[in-house]
Amino acid sequence: MGPSEPEPLLRMRGIVKQFPGVRALDGVDLDVRAGEVHCLLGQNGAGKSTLIKVLAGAHQPDEGEIAFAGRPARLAGPTAAMRAGIATIYQELDLVDGLSVADNIFLGHERATLGFTRRGDAERAARELLGRLGHGEIPPRREAGRLPAAGKQVVSMARALSHDARLIVMDEPSAALAHDEVANLFRIIRELTAAGVAVVYISHRLEEIREIGDRVTVLKDGRSVANGLPAKTTKTDHIVSLMTGRDIEYVFPDRPAPHDDGDDEDGGPAEVLRVEGLTLPGAFADVSFSVRAGEIVGLAGLVGSGRSEILEAVYGARRPARGRVLVDGRPVRPGDTGAAVRRGMGMAPEERKSQALLLNDSVAGNVTVAGLRRYARFGWLNRRRELADVREQIEALDIRPPDPRRPVVTLSGGNQQKVVLARWLAGARNLRLLILDEPTRGVDVGARAELYAVIRALAARGIGVLLVSSEVPEVLGLADRVLVVREGRVVHSGDAAGLDEAAVLNMIMEGSAL
Repeated sequence: MGPSEPEPLLRMRGIVKQFPGVRALDGVDLDVRAGEVHCLLGQNGAGKSTLIKVLAGAHQPDEGEIAFAGRPARLAGPTAAMRAGIATIYQELDLVDGLSVADNIFLGHERATLGFTRRGDAERAARELLGRLGHGEIPPRREAGRLPAAGKQVVSMARALSHDARLIVMDEPSAALAHDEVANLFRIIRELTAAGVAVVYISHRLEEIREIGDRVTVLKDGRSVANGLPAKTTKTDHIVSLMTGRDIEYVFPDRPAPHDDGDDEDGGPAEVLRVEGLTLPGAFADVSFSVRAGEIVGLAGLVGSGRSEILEAVYGARRPARGRVLVDGRPVRPGDTGAAVRRGMGMAPEERKSQALLLNDSVAGNVTVAGLRRYARFGWLNRRRELADVREQIEALDIRPPDPRRPVVTLSGGNQQKVVLARWLAGARNLRLLILDEPTRGVDVGARAELYAVIRALAARGIGVLLVSSEVPEVLGLADRVLVVREGRVVHSGDAAGLDEAAVLNMIMEGSAL
């Protein structure tokens, strides 16, 4: 820090946070000055969410120091962070929809006398805070659940100000806002910083960073790789290059040579999946693409871009407002997962532990749960046949340890994911399309290479694969063709071999197609 630079309001030095098997933060530094908008950038998984949870008191760092307002700070919990003057507004707003605006603003520090809430005082104070934010028209008595997204965000900001916050963390605050609402958000932020409040602003939209930001810190693989860059003059390609360097090596199986013996009109492999004009208001619009037999198609995009919602709509877990999904040329009933499975679709969801696995059940129980009818006769299960099929999948996918009776909860993340894949291979003999949402999340580096080989082997058997990953190198290395999704629309579709990580990130963050 030079002699003319102000002392930072917040100083974080060497912050380390370790979770089982993952070093989420590996020595992060962050300085934030009073009255500035400090932007925090990084790819998904870079450590941004963990860092702001440390700042919010939700996580305790394993190593490092935090100083706030010139004093060492121990943020033992969210309440301690609030008392220190640090407020966090998460992307998923934590308002209680059934409570009034005033009740939400003062939730946890209600204005009361002798145990009785002074409702009139709370409503007057709420009206004053909302007026300070330029939204005095929001009635303090209105239920928060009846407000639009922009109104809810204003209420969250008013809650932060009710704690006399000196630093406000905003996590993707513009994600659910229309263009005019973003302009109003920026007006509010400028008024807050003019009053000396510091703002840590997290966004993937570089055009927003240039407009509202003062300085930028970039995280990559749990480390701060750039601190205090000028937001308005640092070039996009420089920021992208800082975000894309990696220590982890990705080992991908070779792509097969293009087929020329298929039965499609153009001589290529048959089309397994066709999506036409799929639209779900608020999530994605006018999405069209196809997947051929033996082809891996990857969707690249940010969390919140609509990519996972597209997968869910294809699979029938969400009912689109418009558009069609066809498998082998025949329409699939929208919003019906049973119909999708009968037509040969299988899906491994993003949260395998909560959405896909019966953790306390055995490997065998998890593998055959989707196809128990195949083993039932007169109300009895043919356990011998069931175990034989499970052992076949254990061997084919190299699930370790190779014990069909072992509880799934005791397996590693990579082997748990293999169990999910085995379920569809064993239970859906007519499997035509496998949908994978974040297939390597929570999987160690060695197991990733094994999963990549498994996915490529499934494609080699003629199964179409549609996958989403937050890691751009994974999409580019594993997929044959890539769709880039930004704000619910496909902005690019093309061969993976013709793309590099920087080009994809530019499209994701700037919205410009090649």
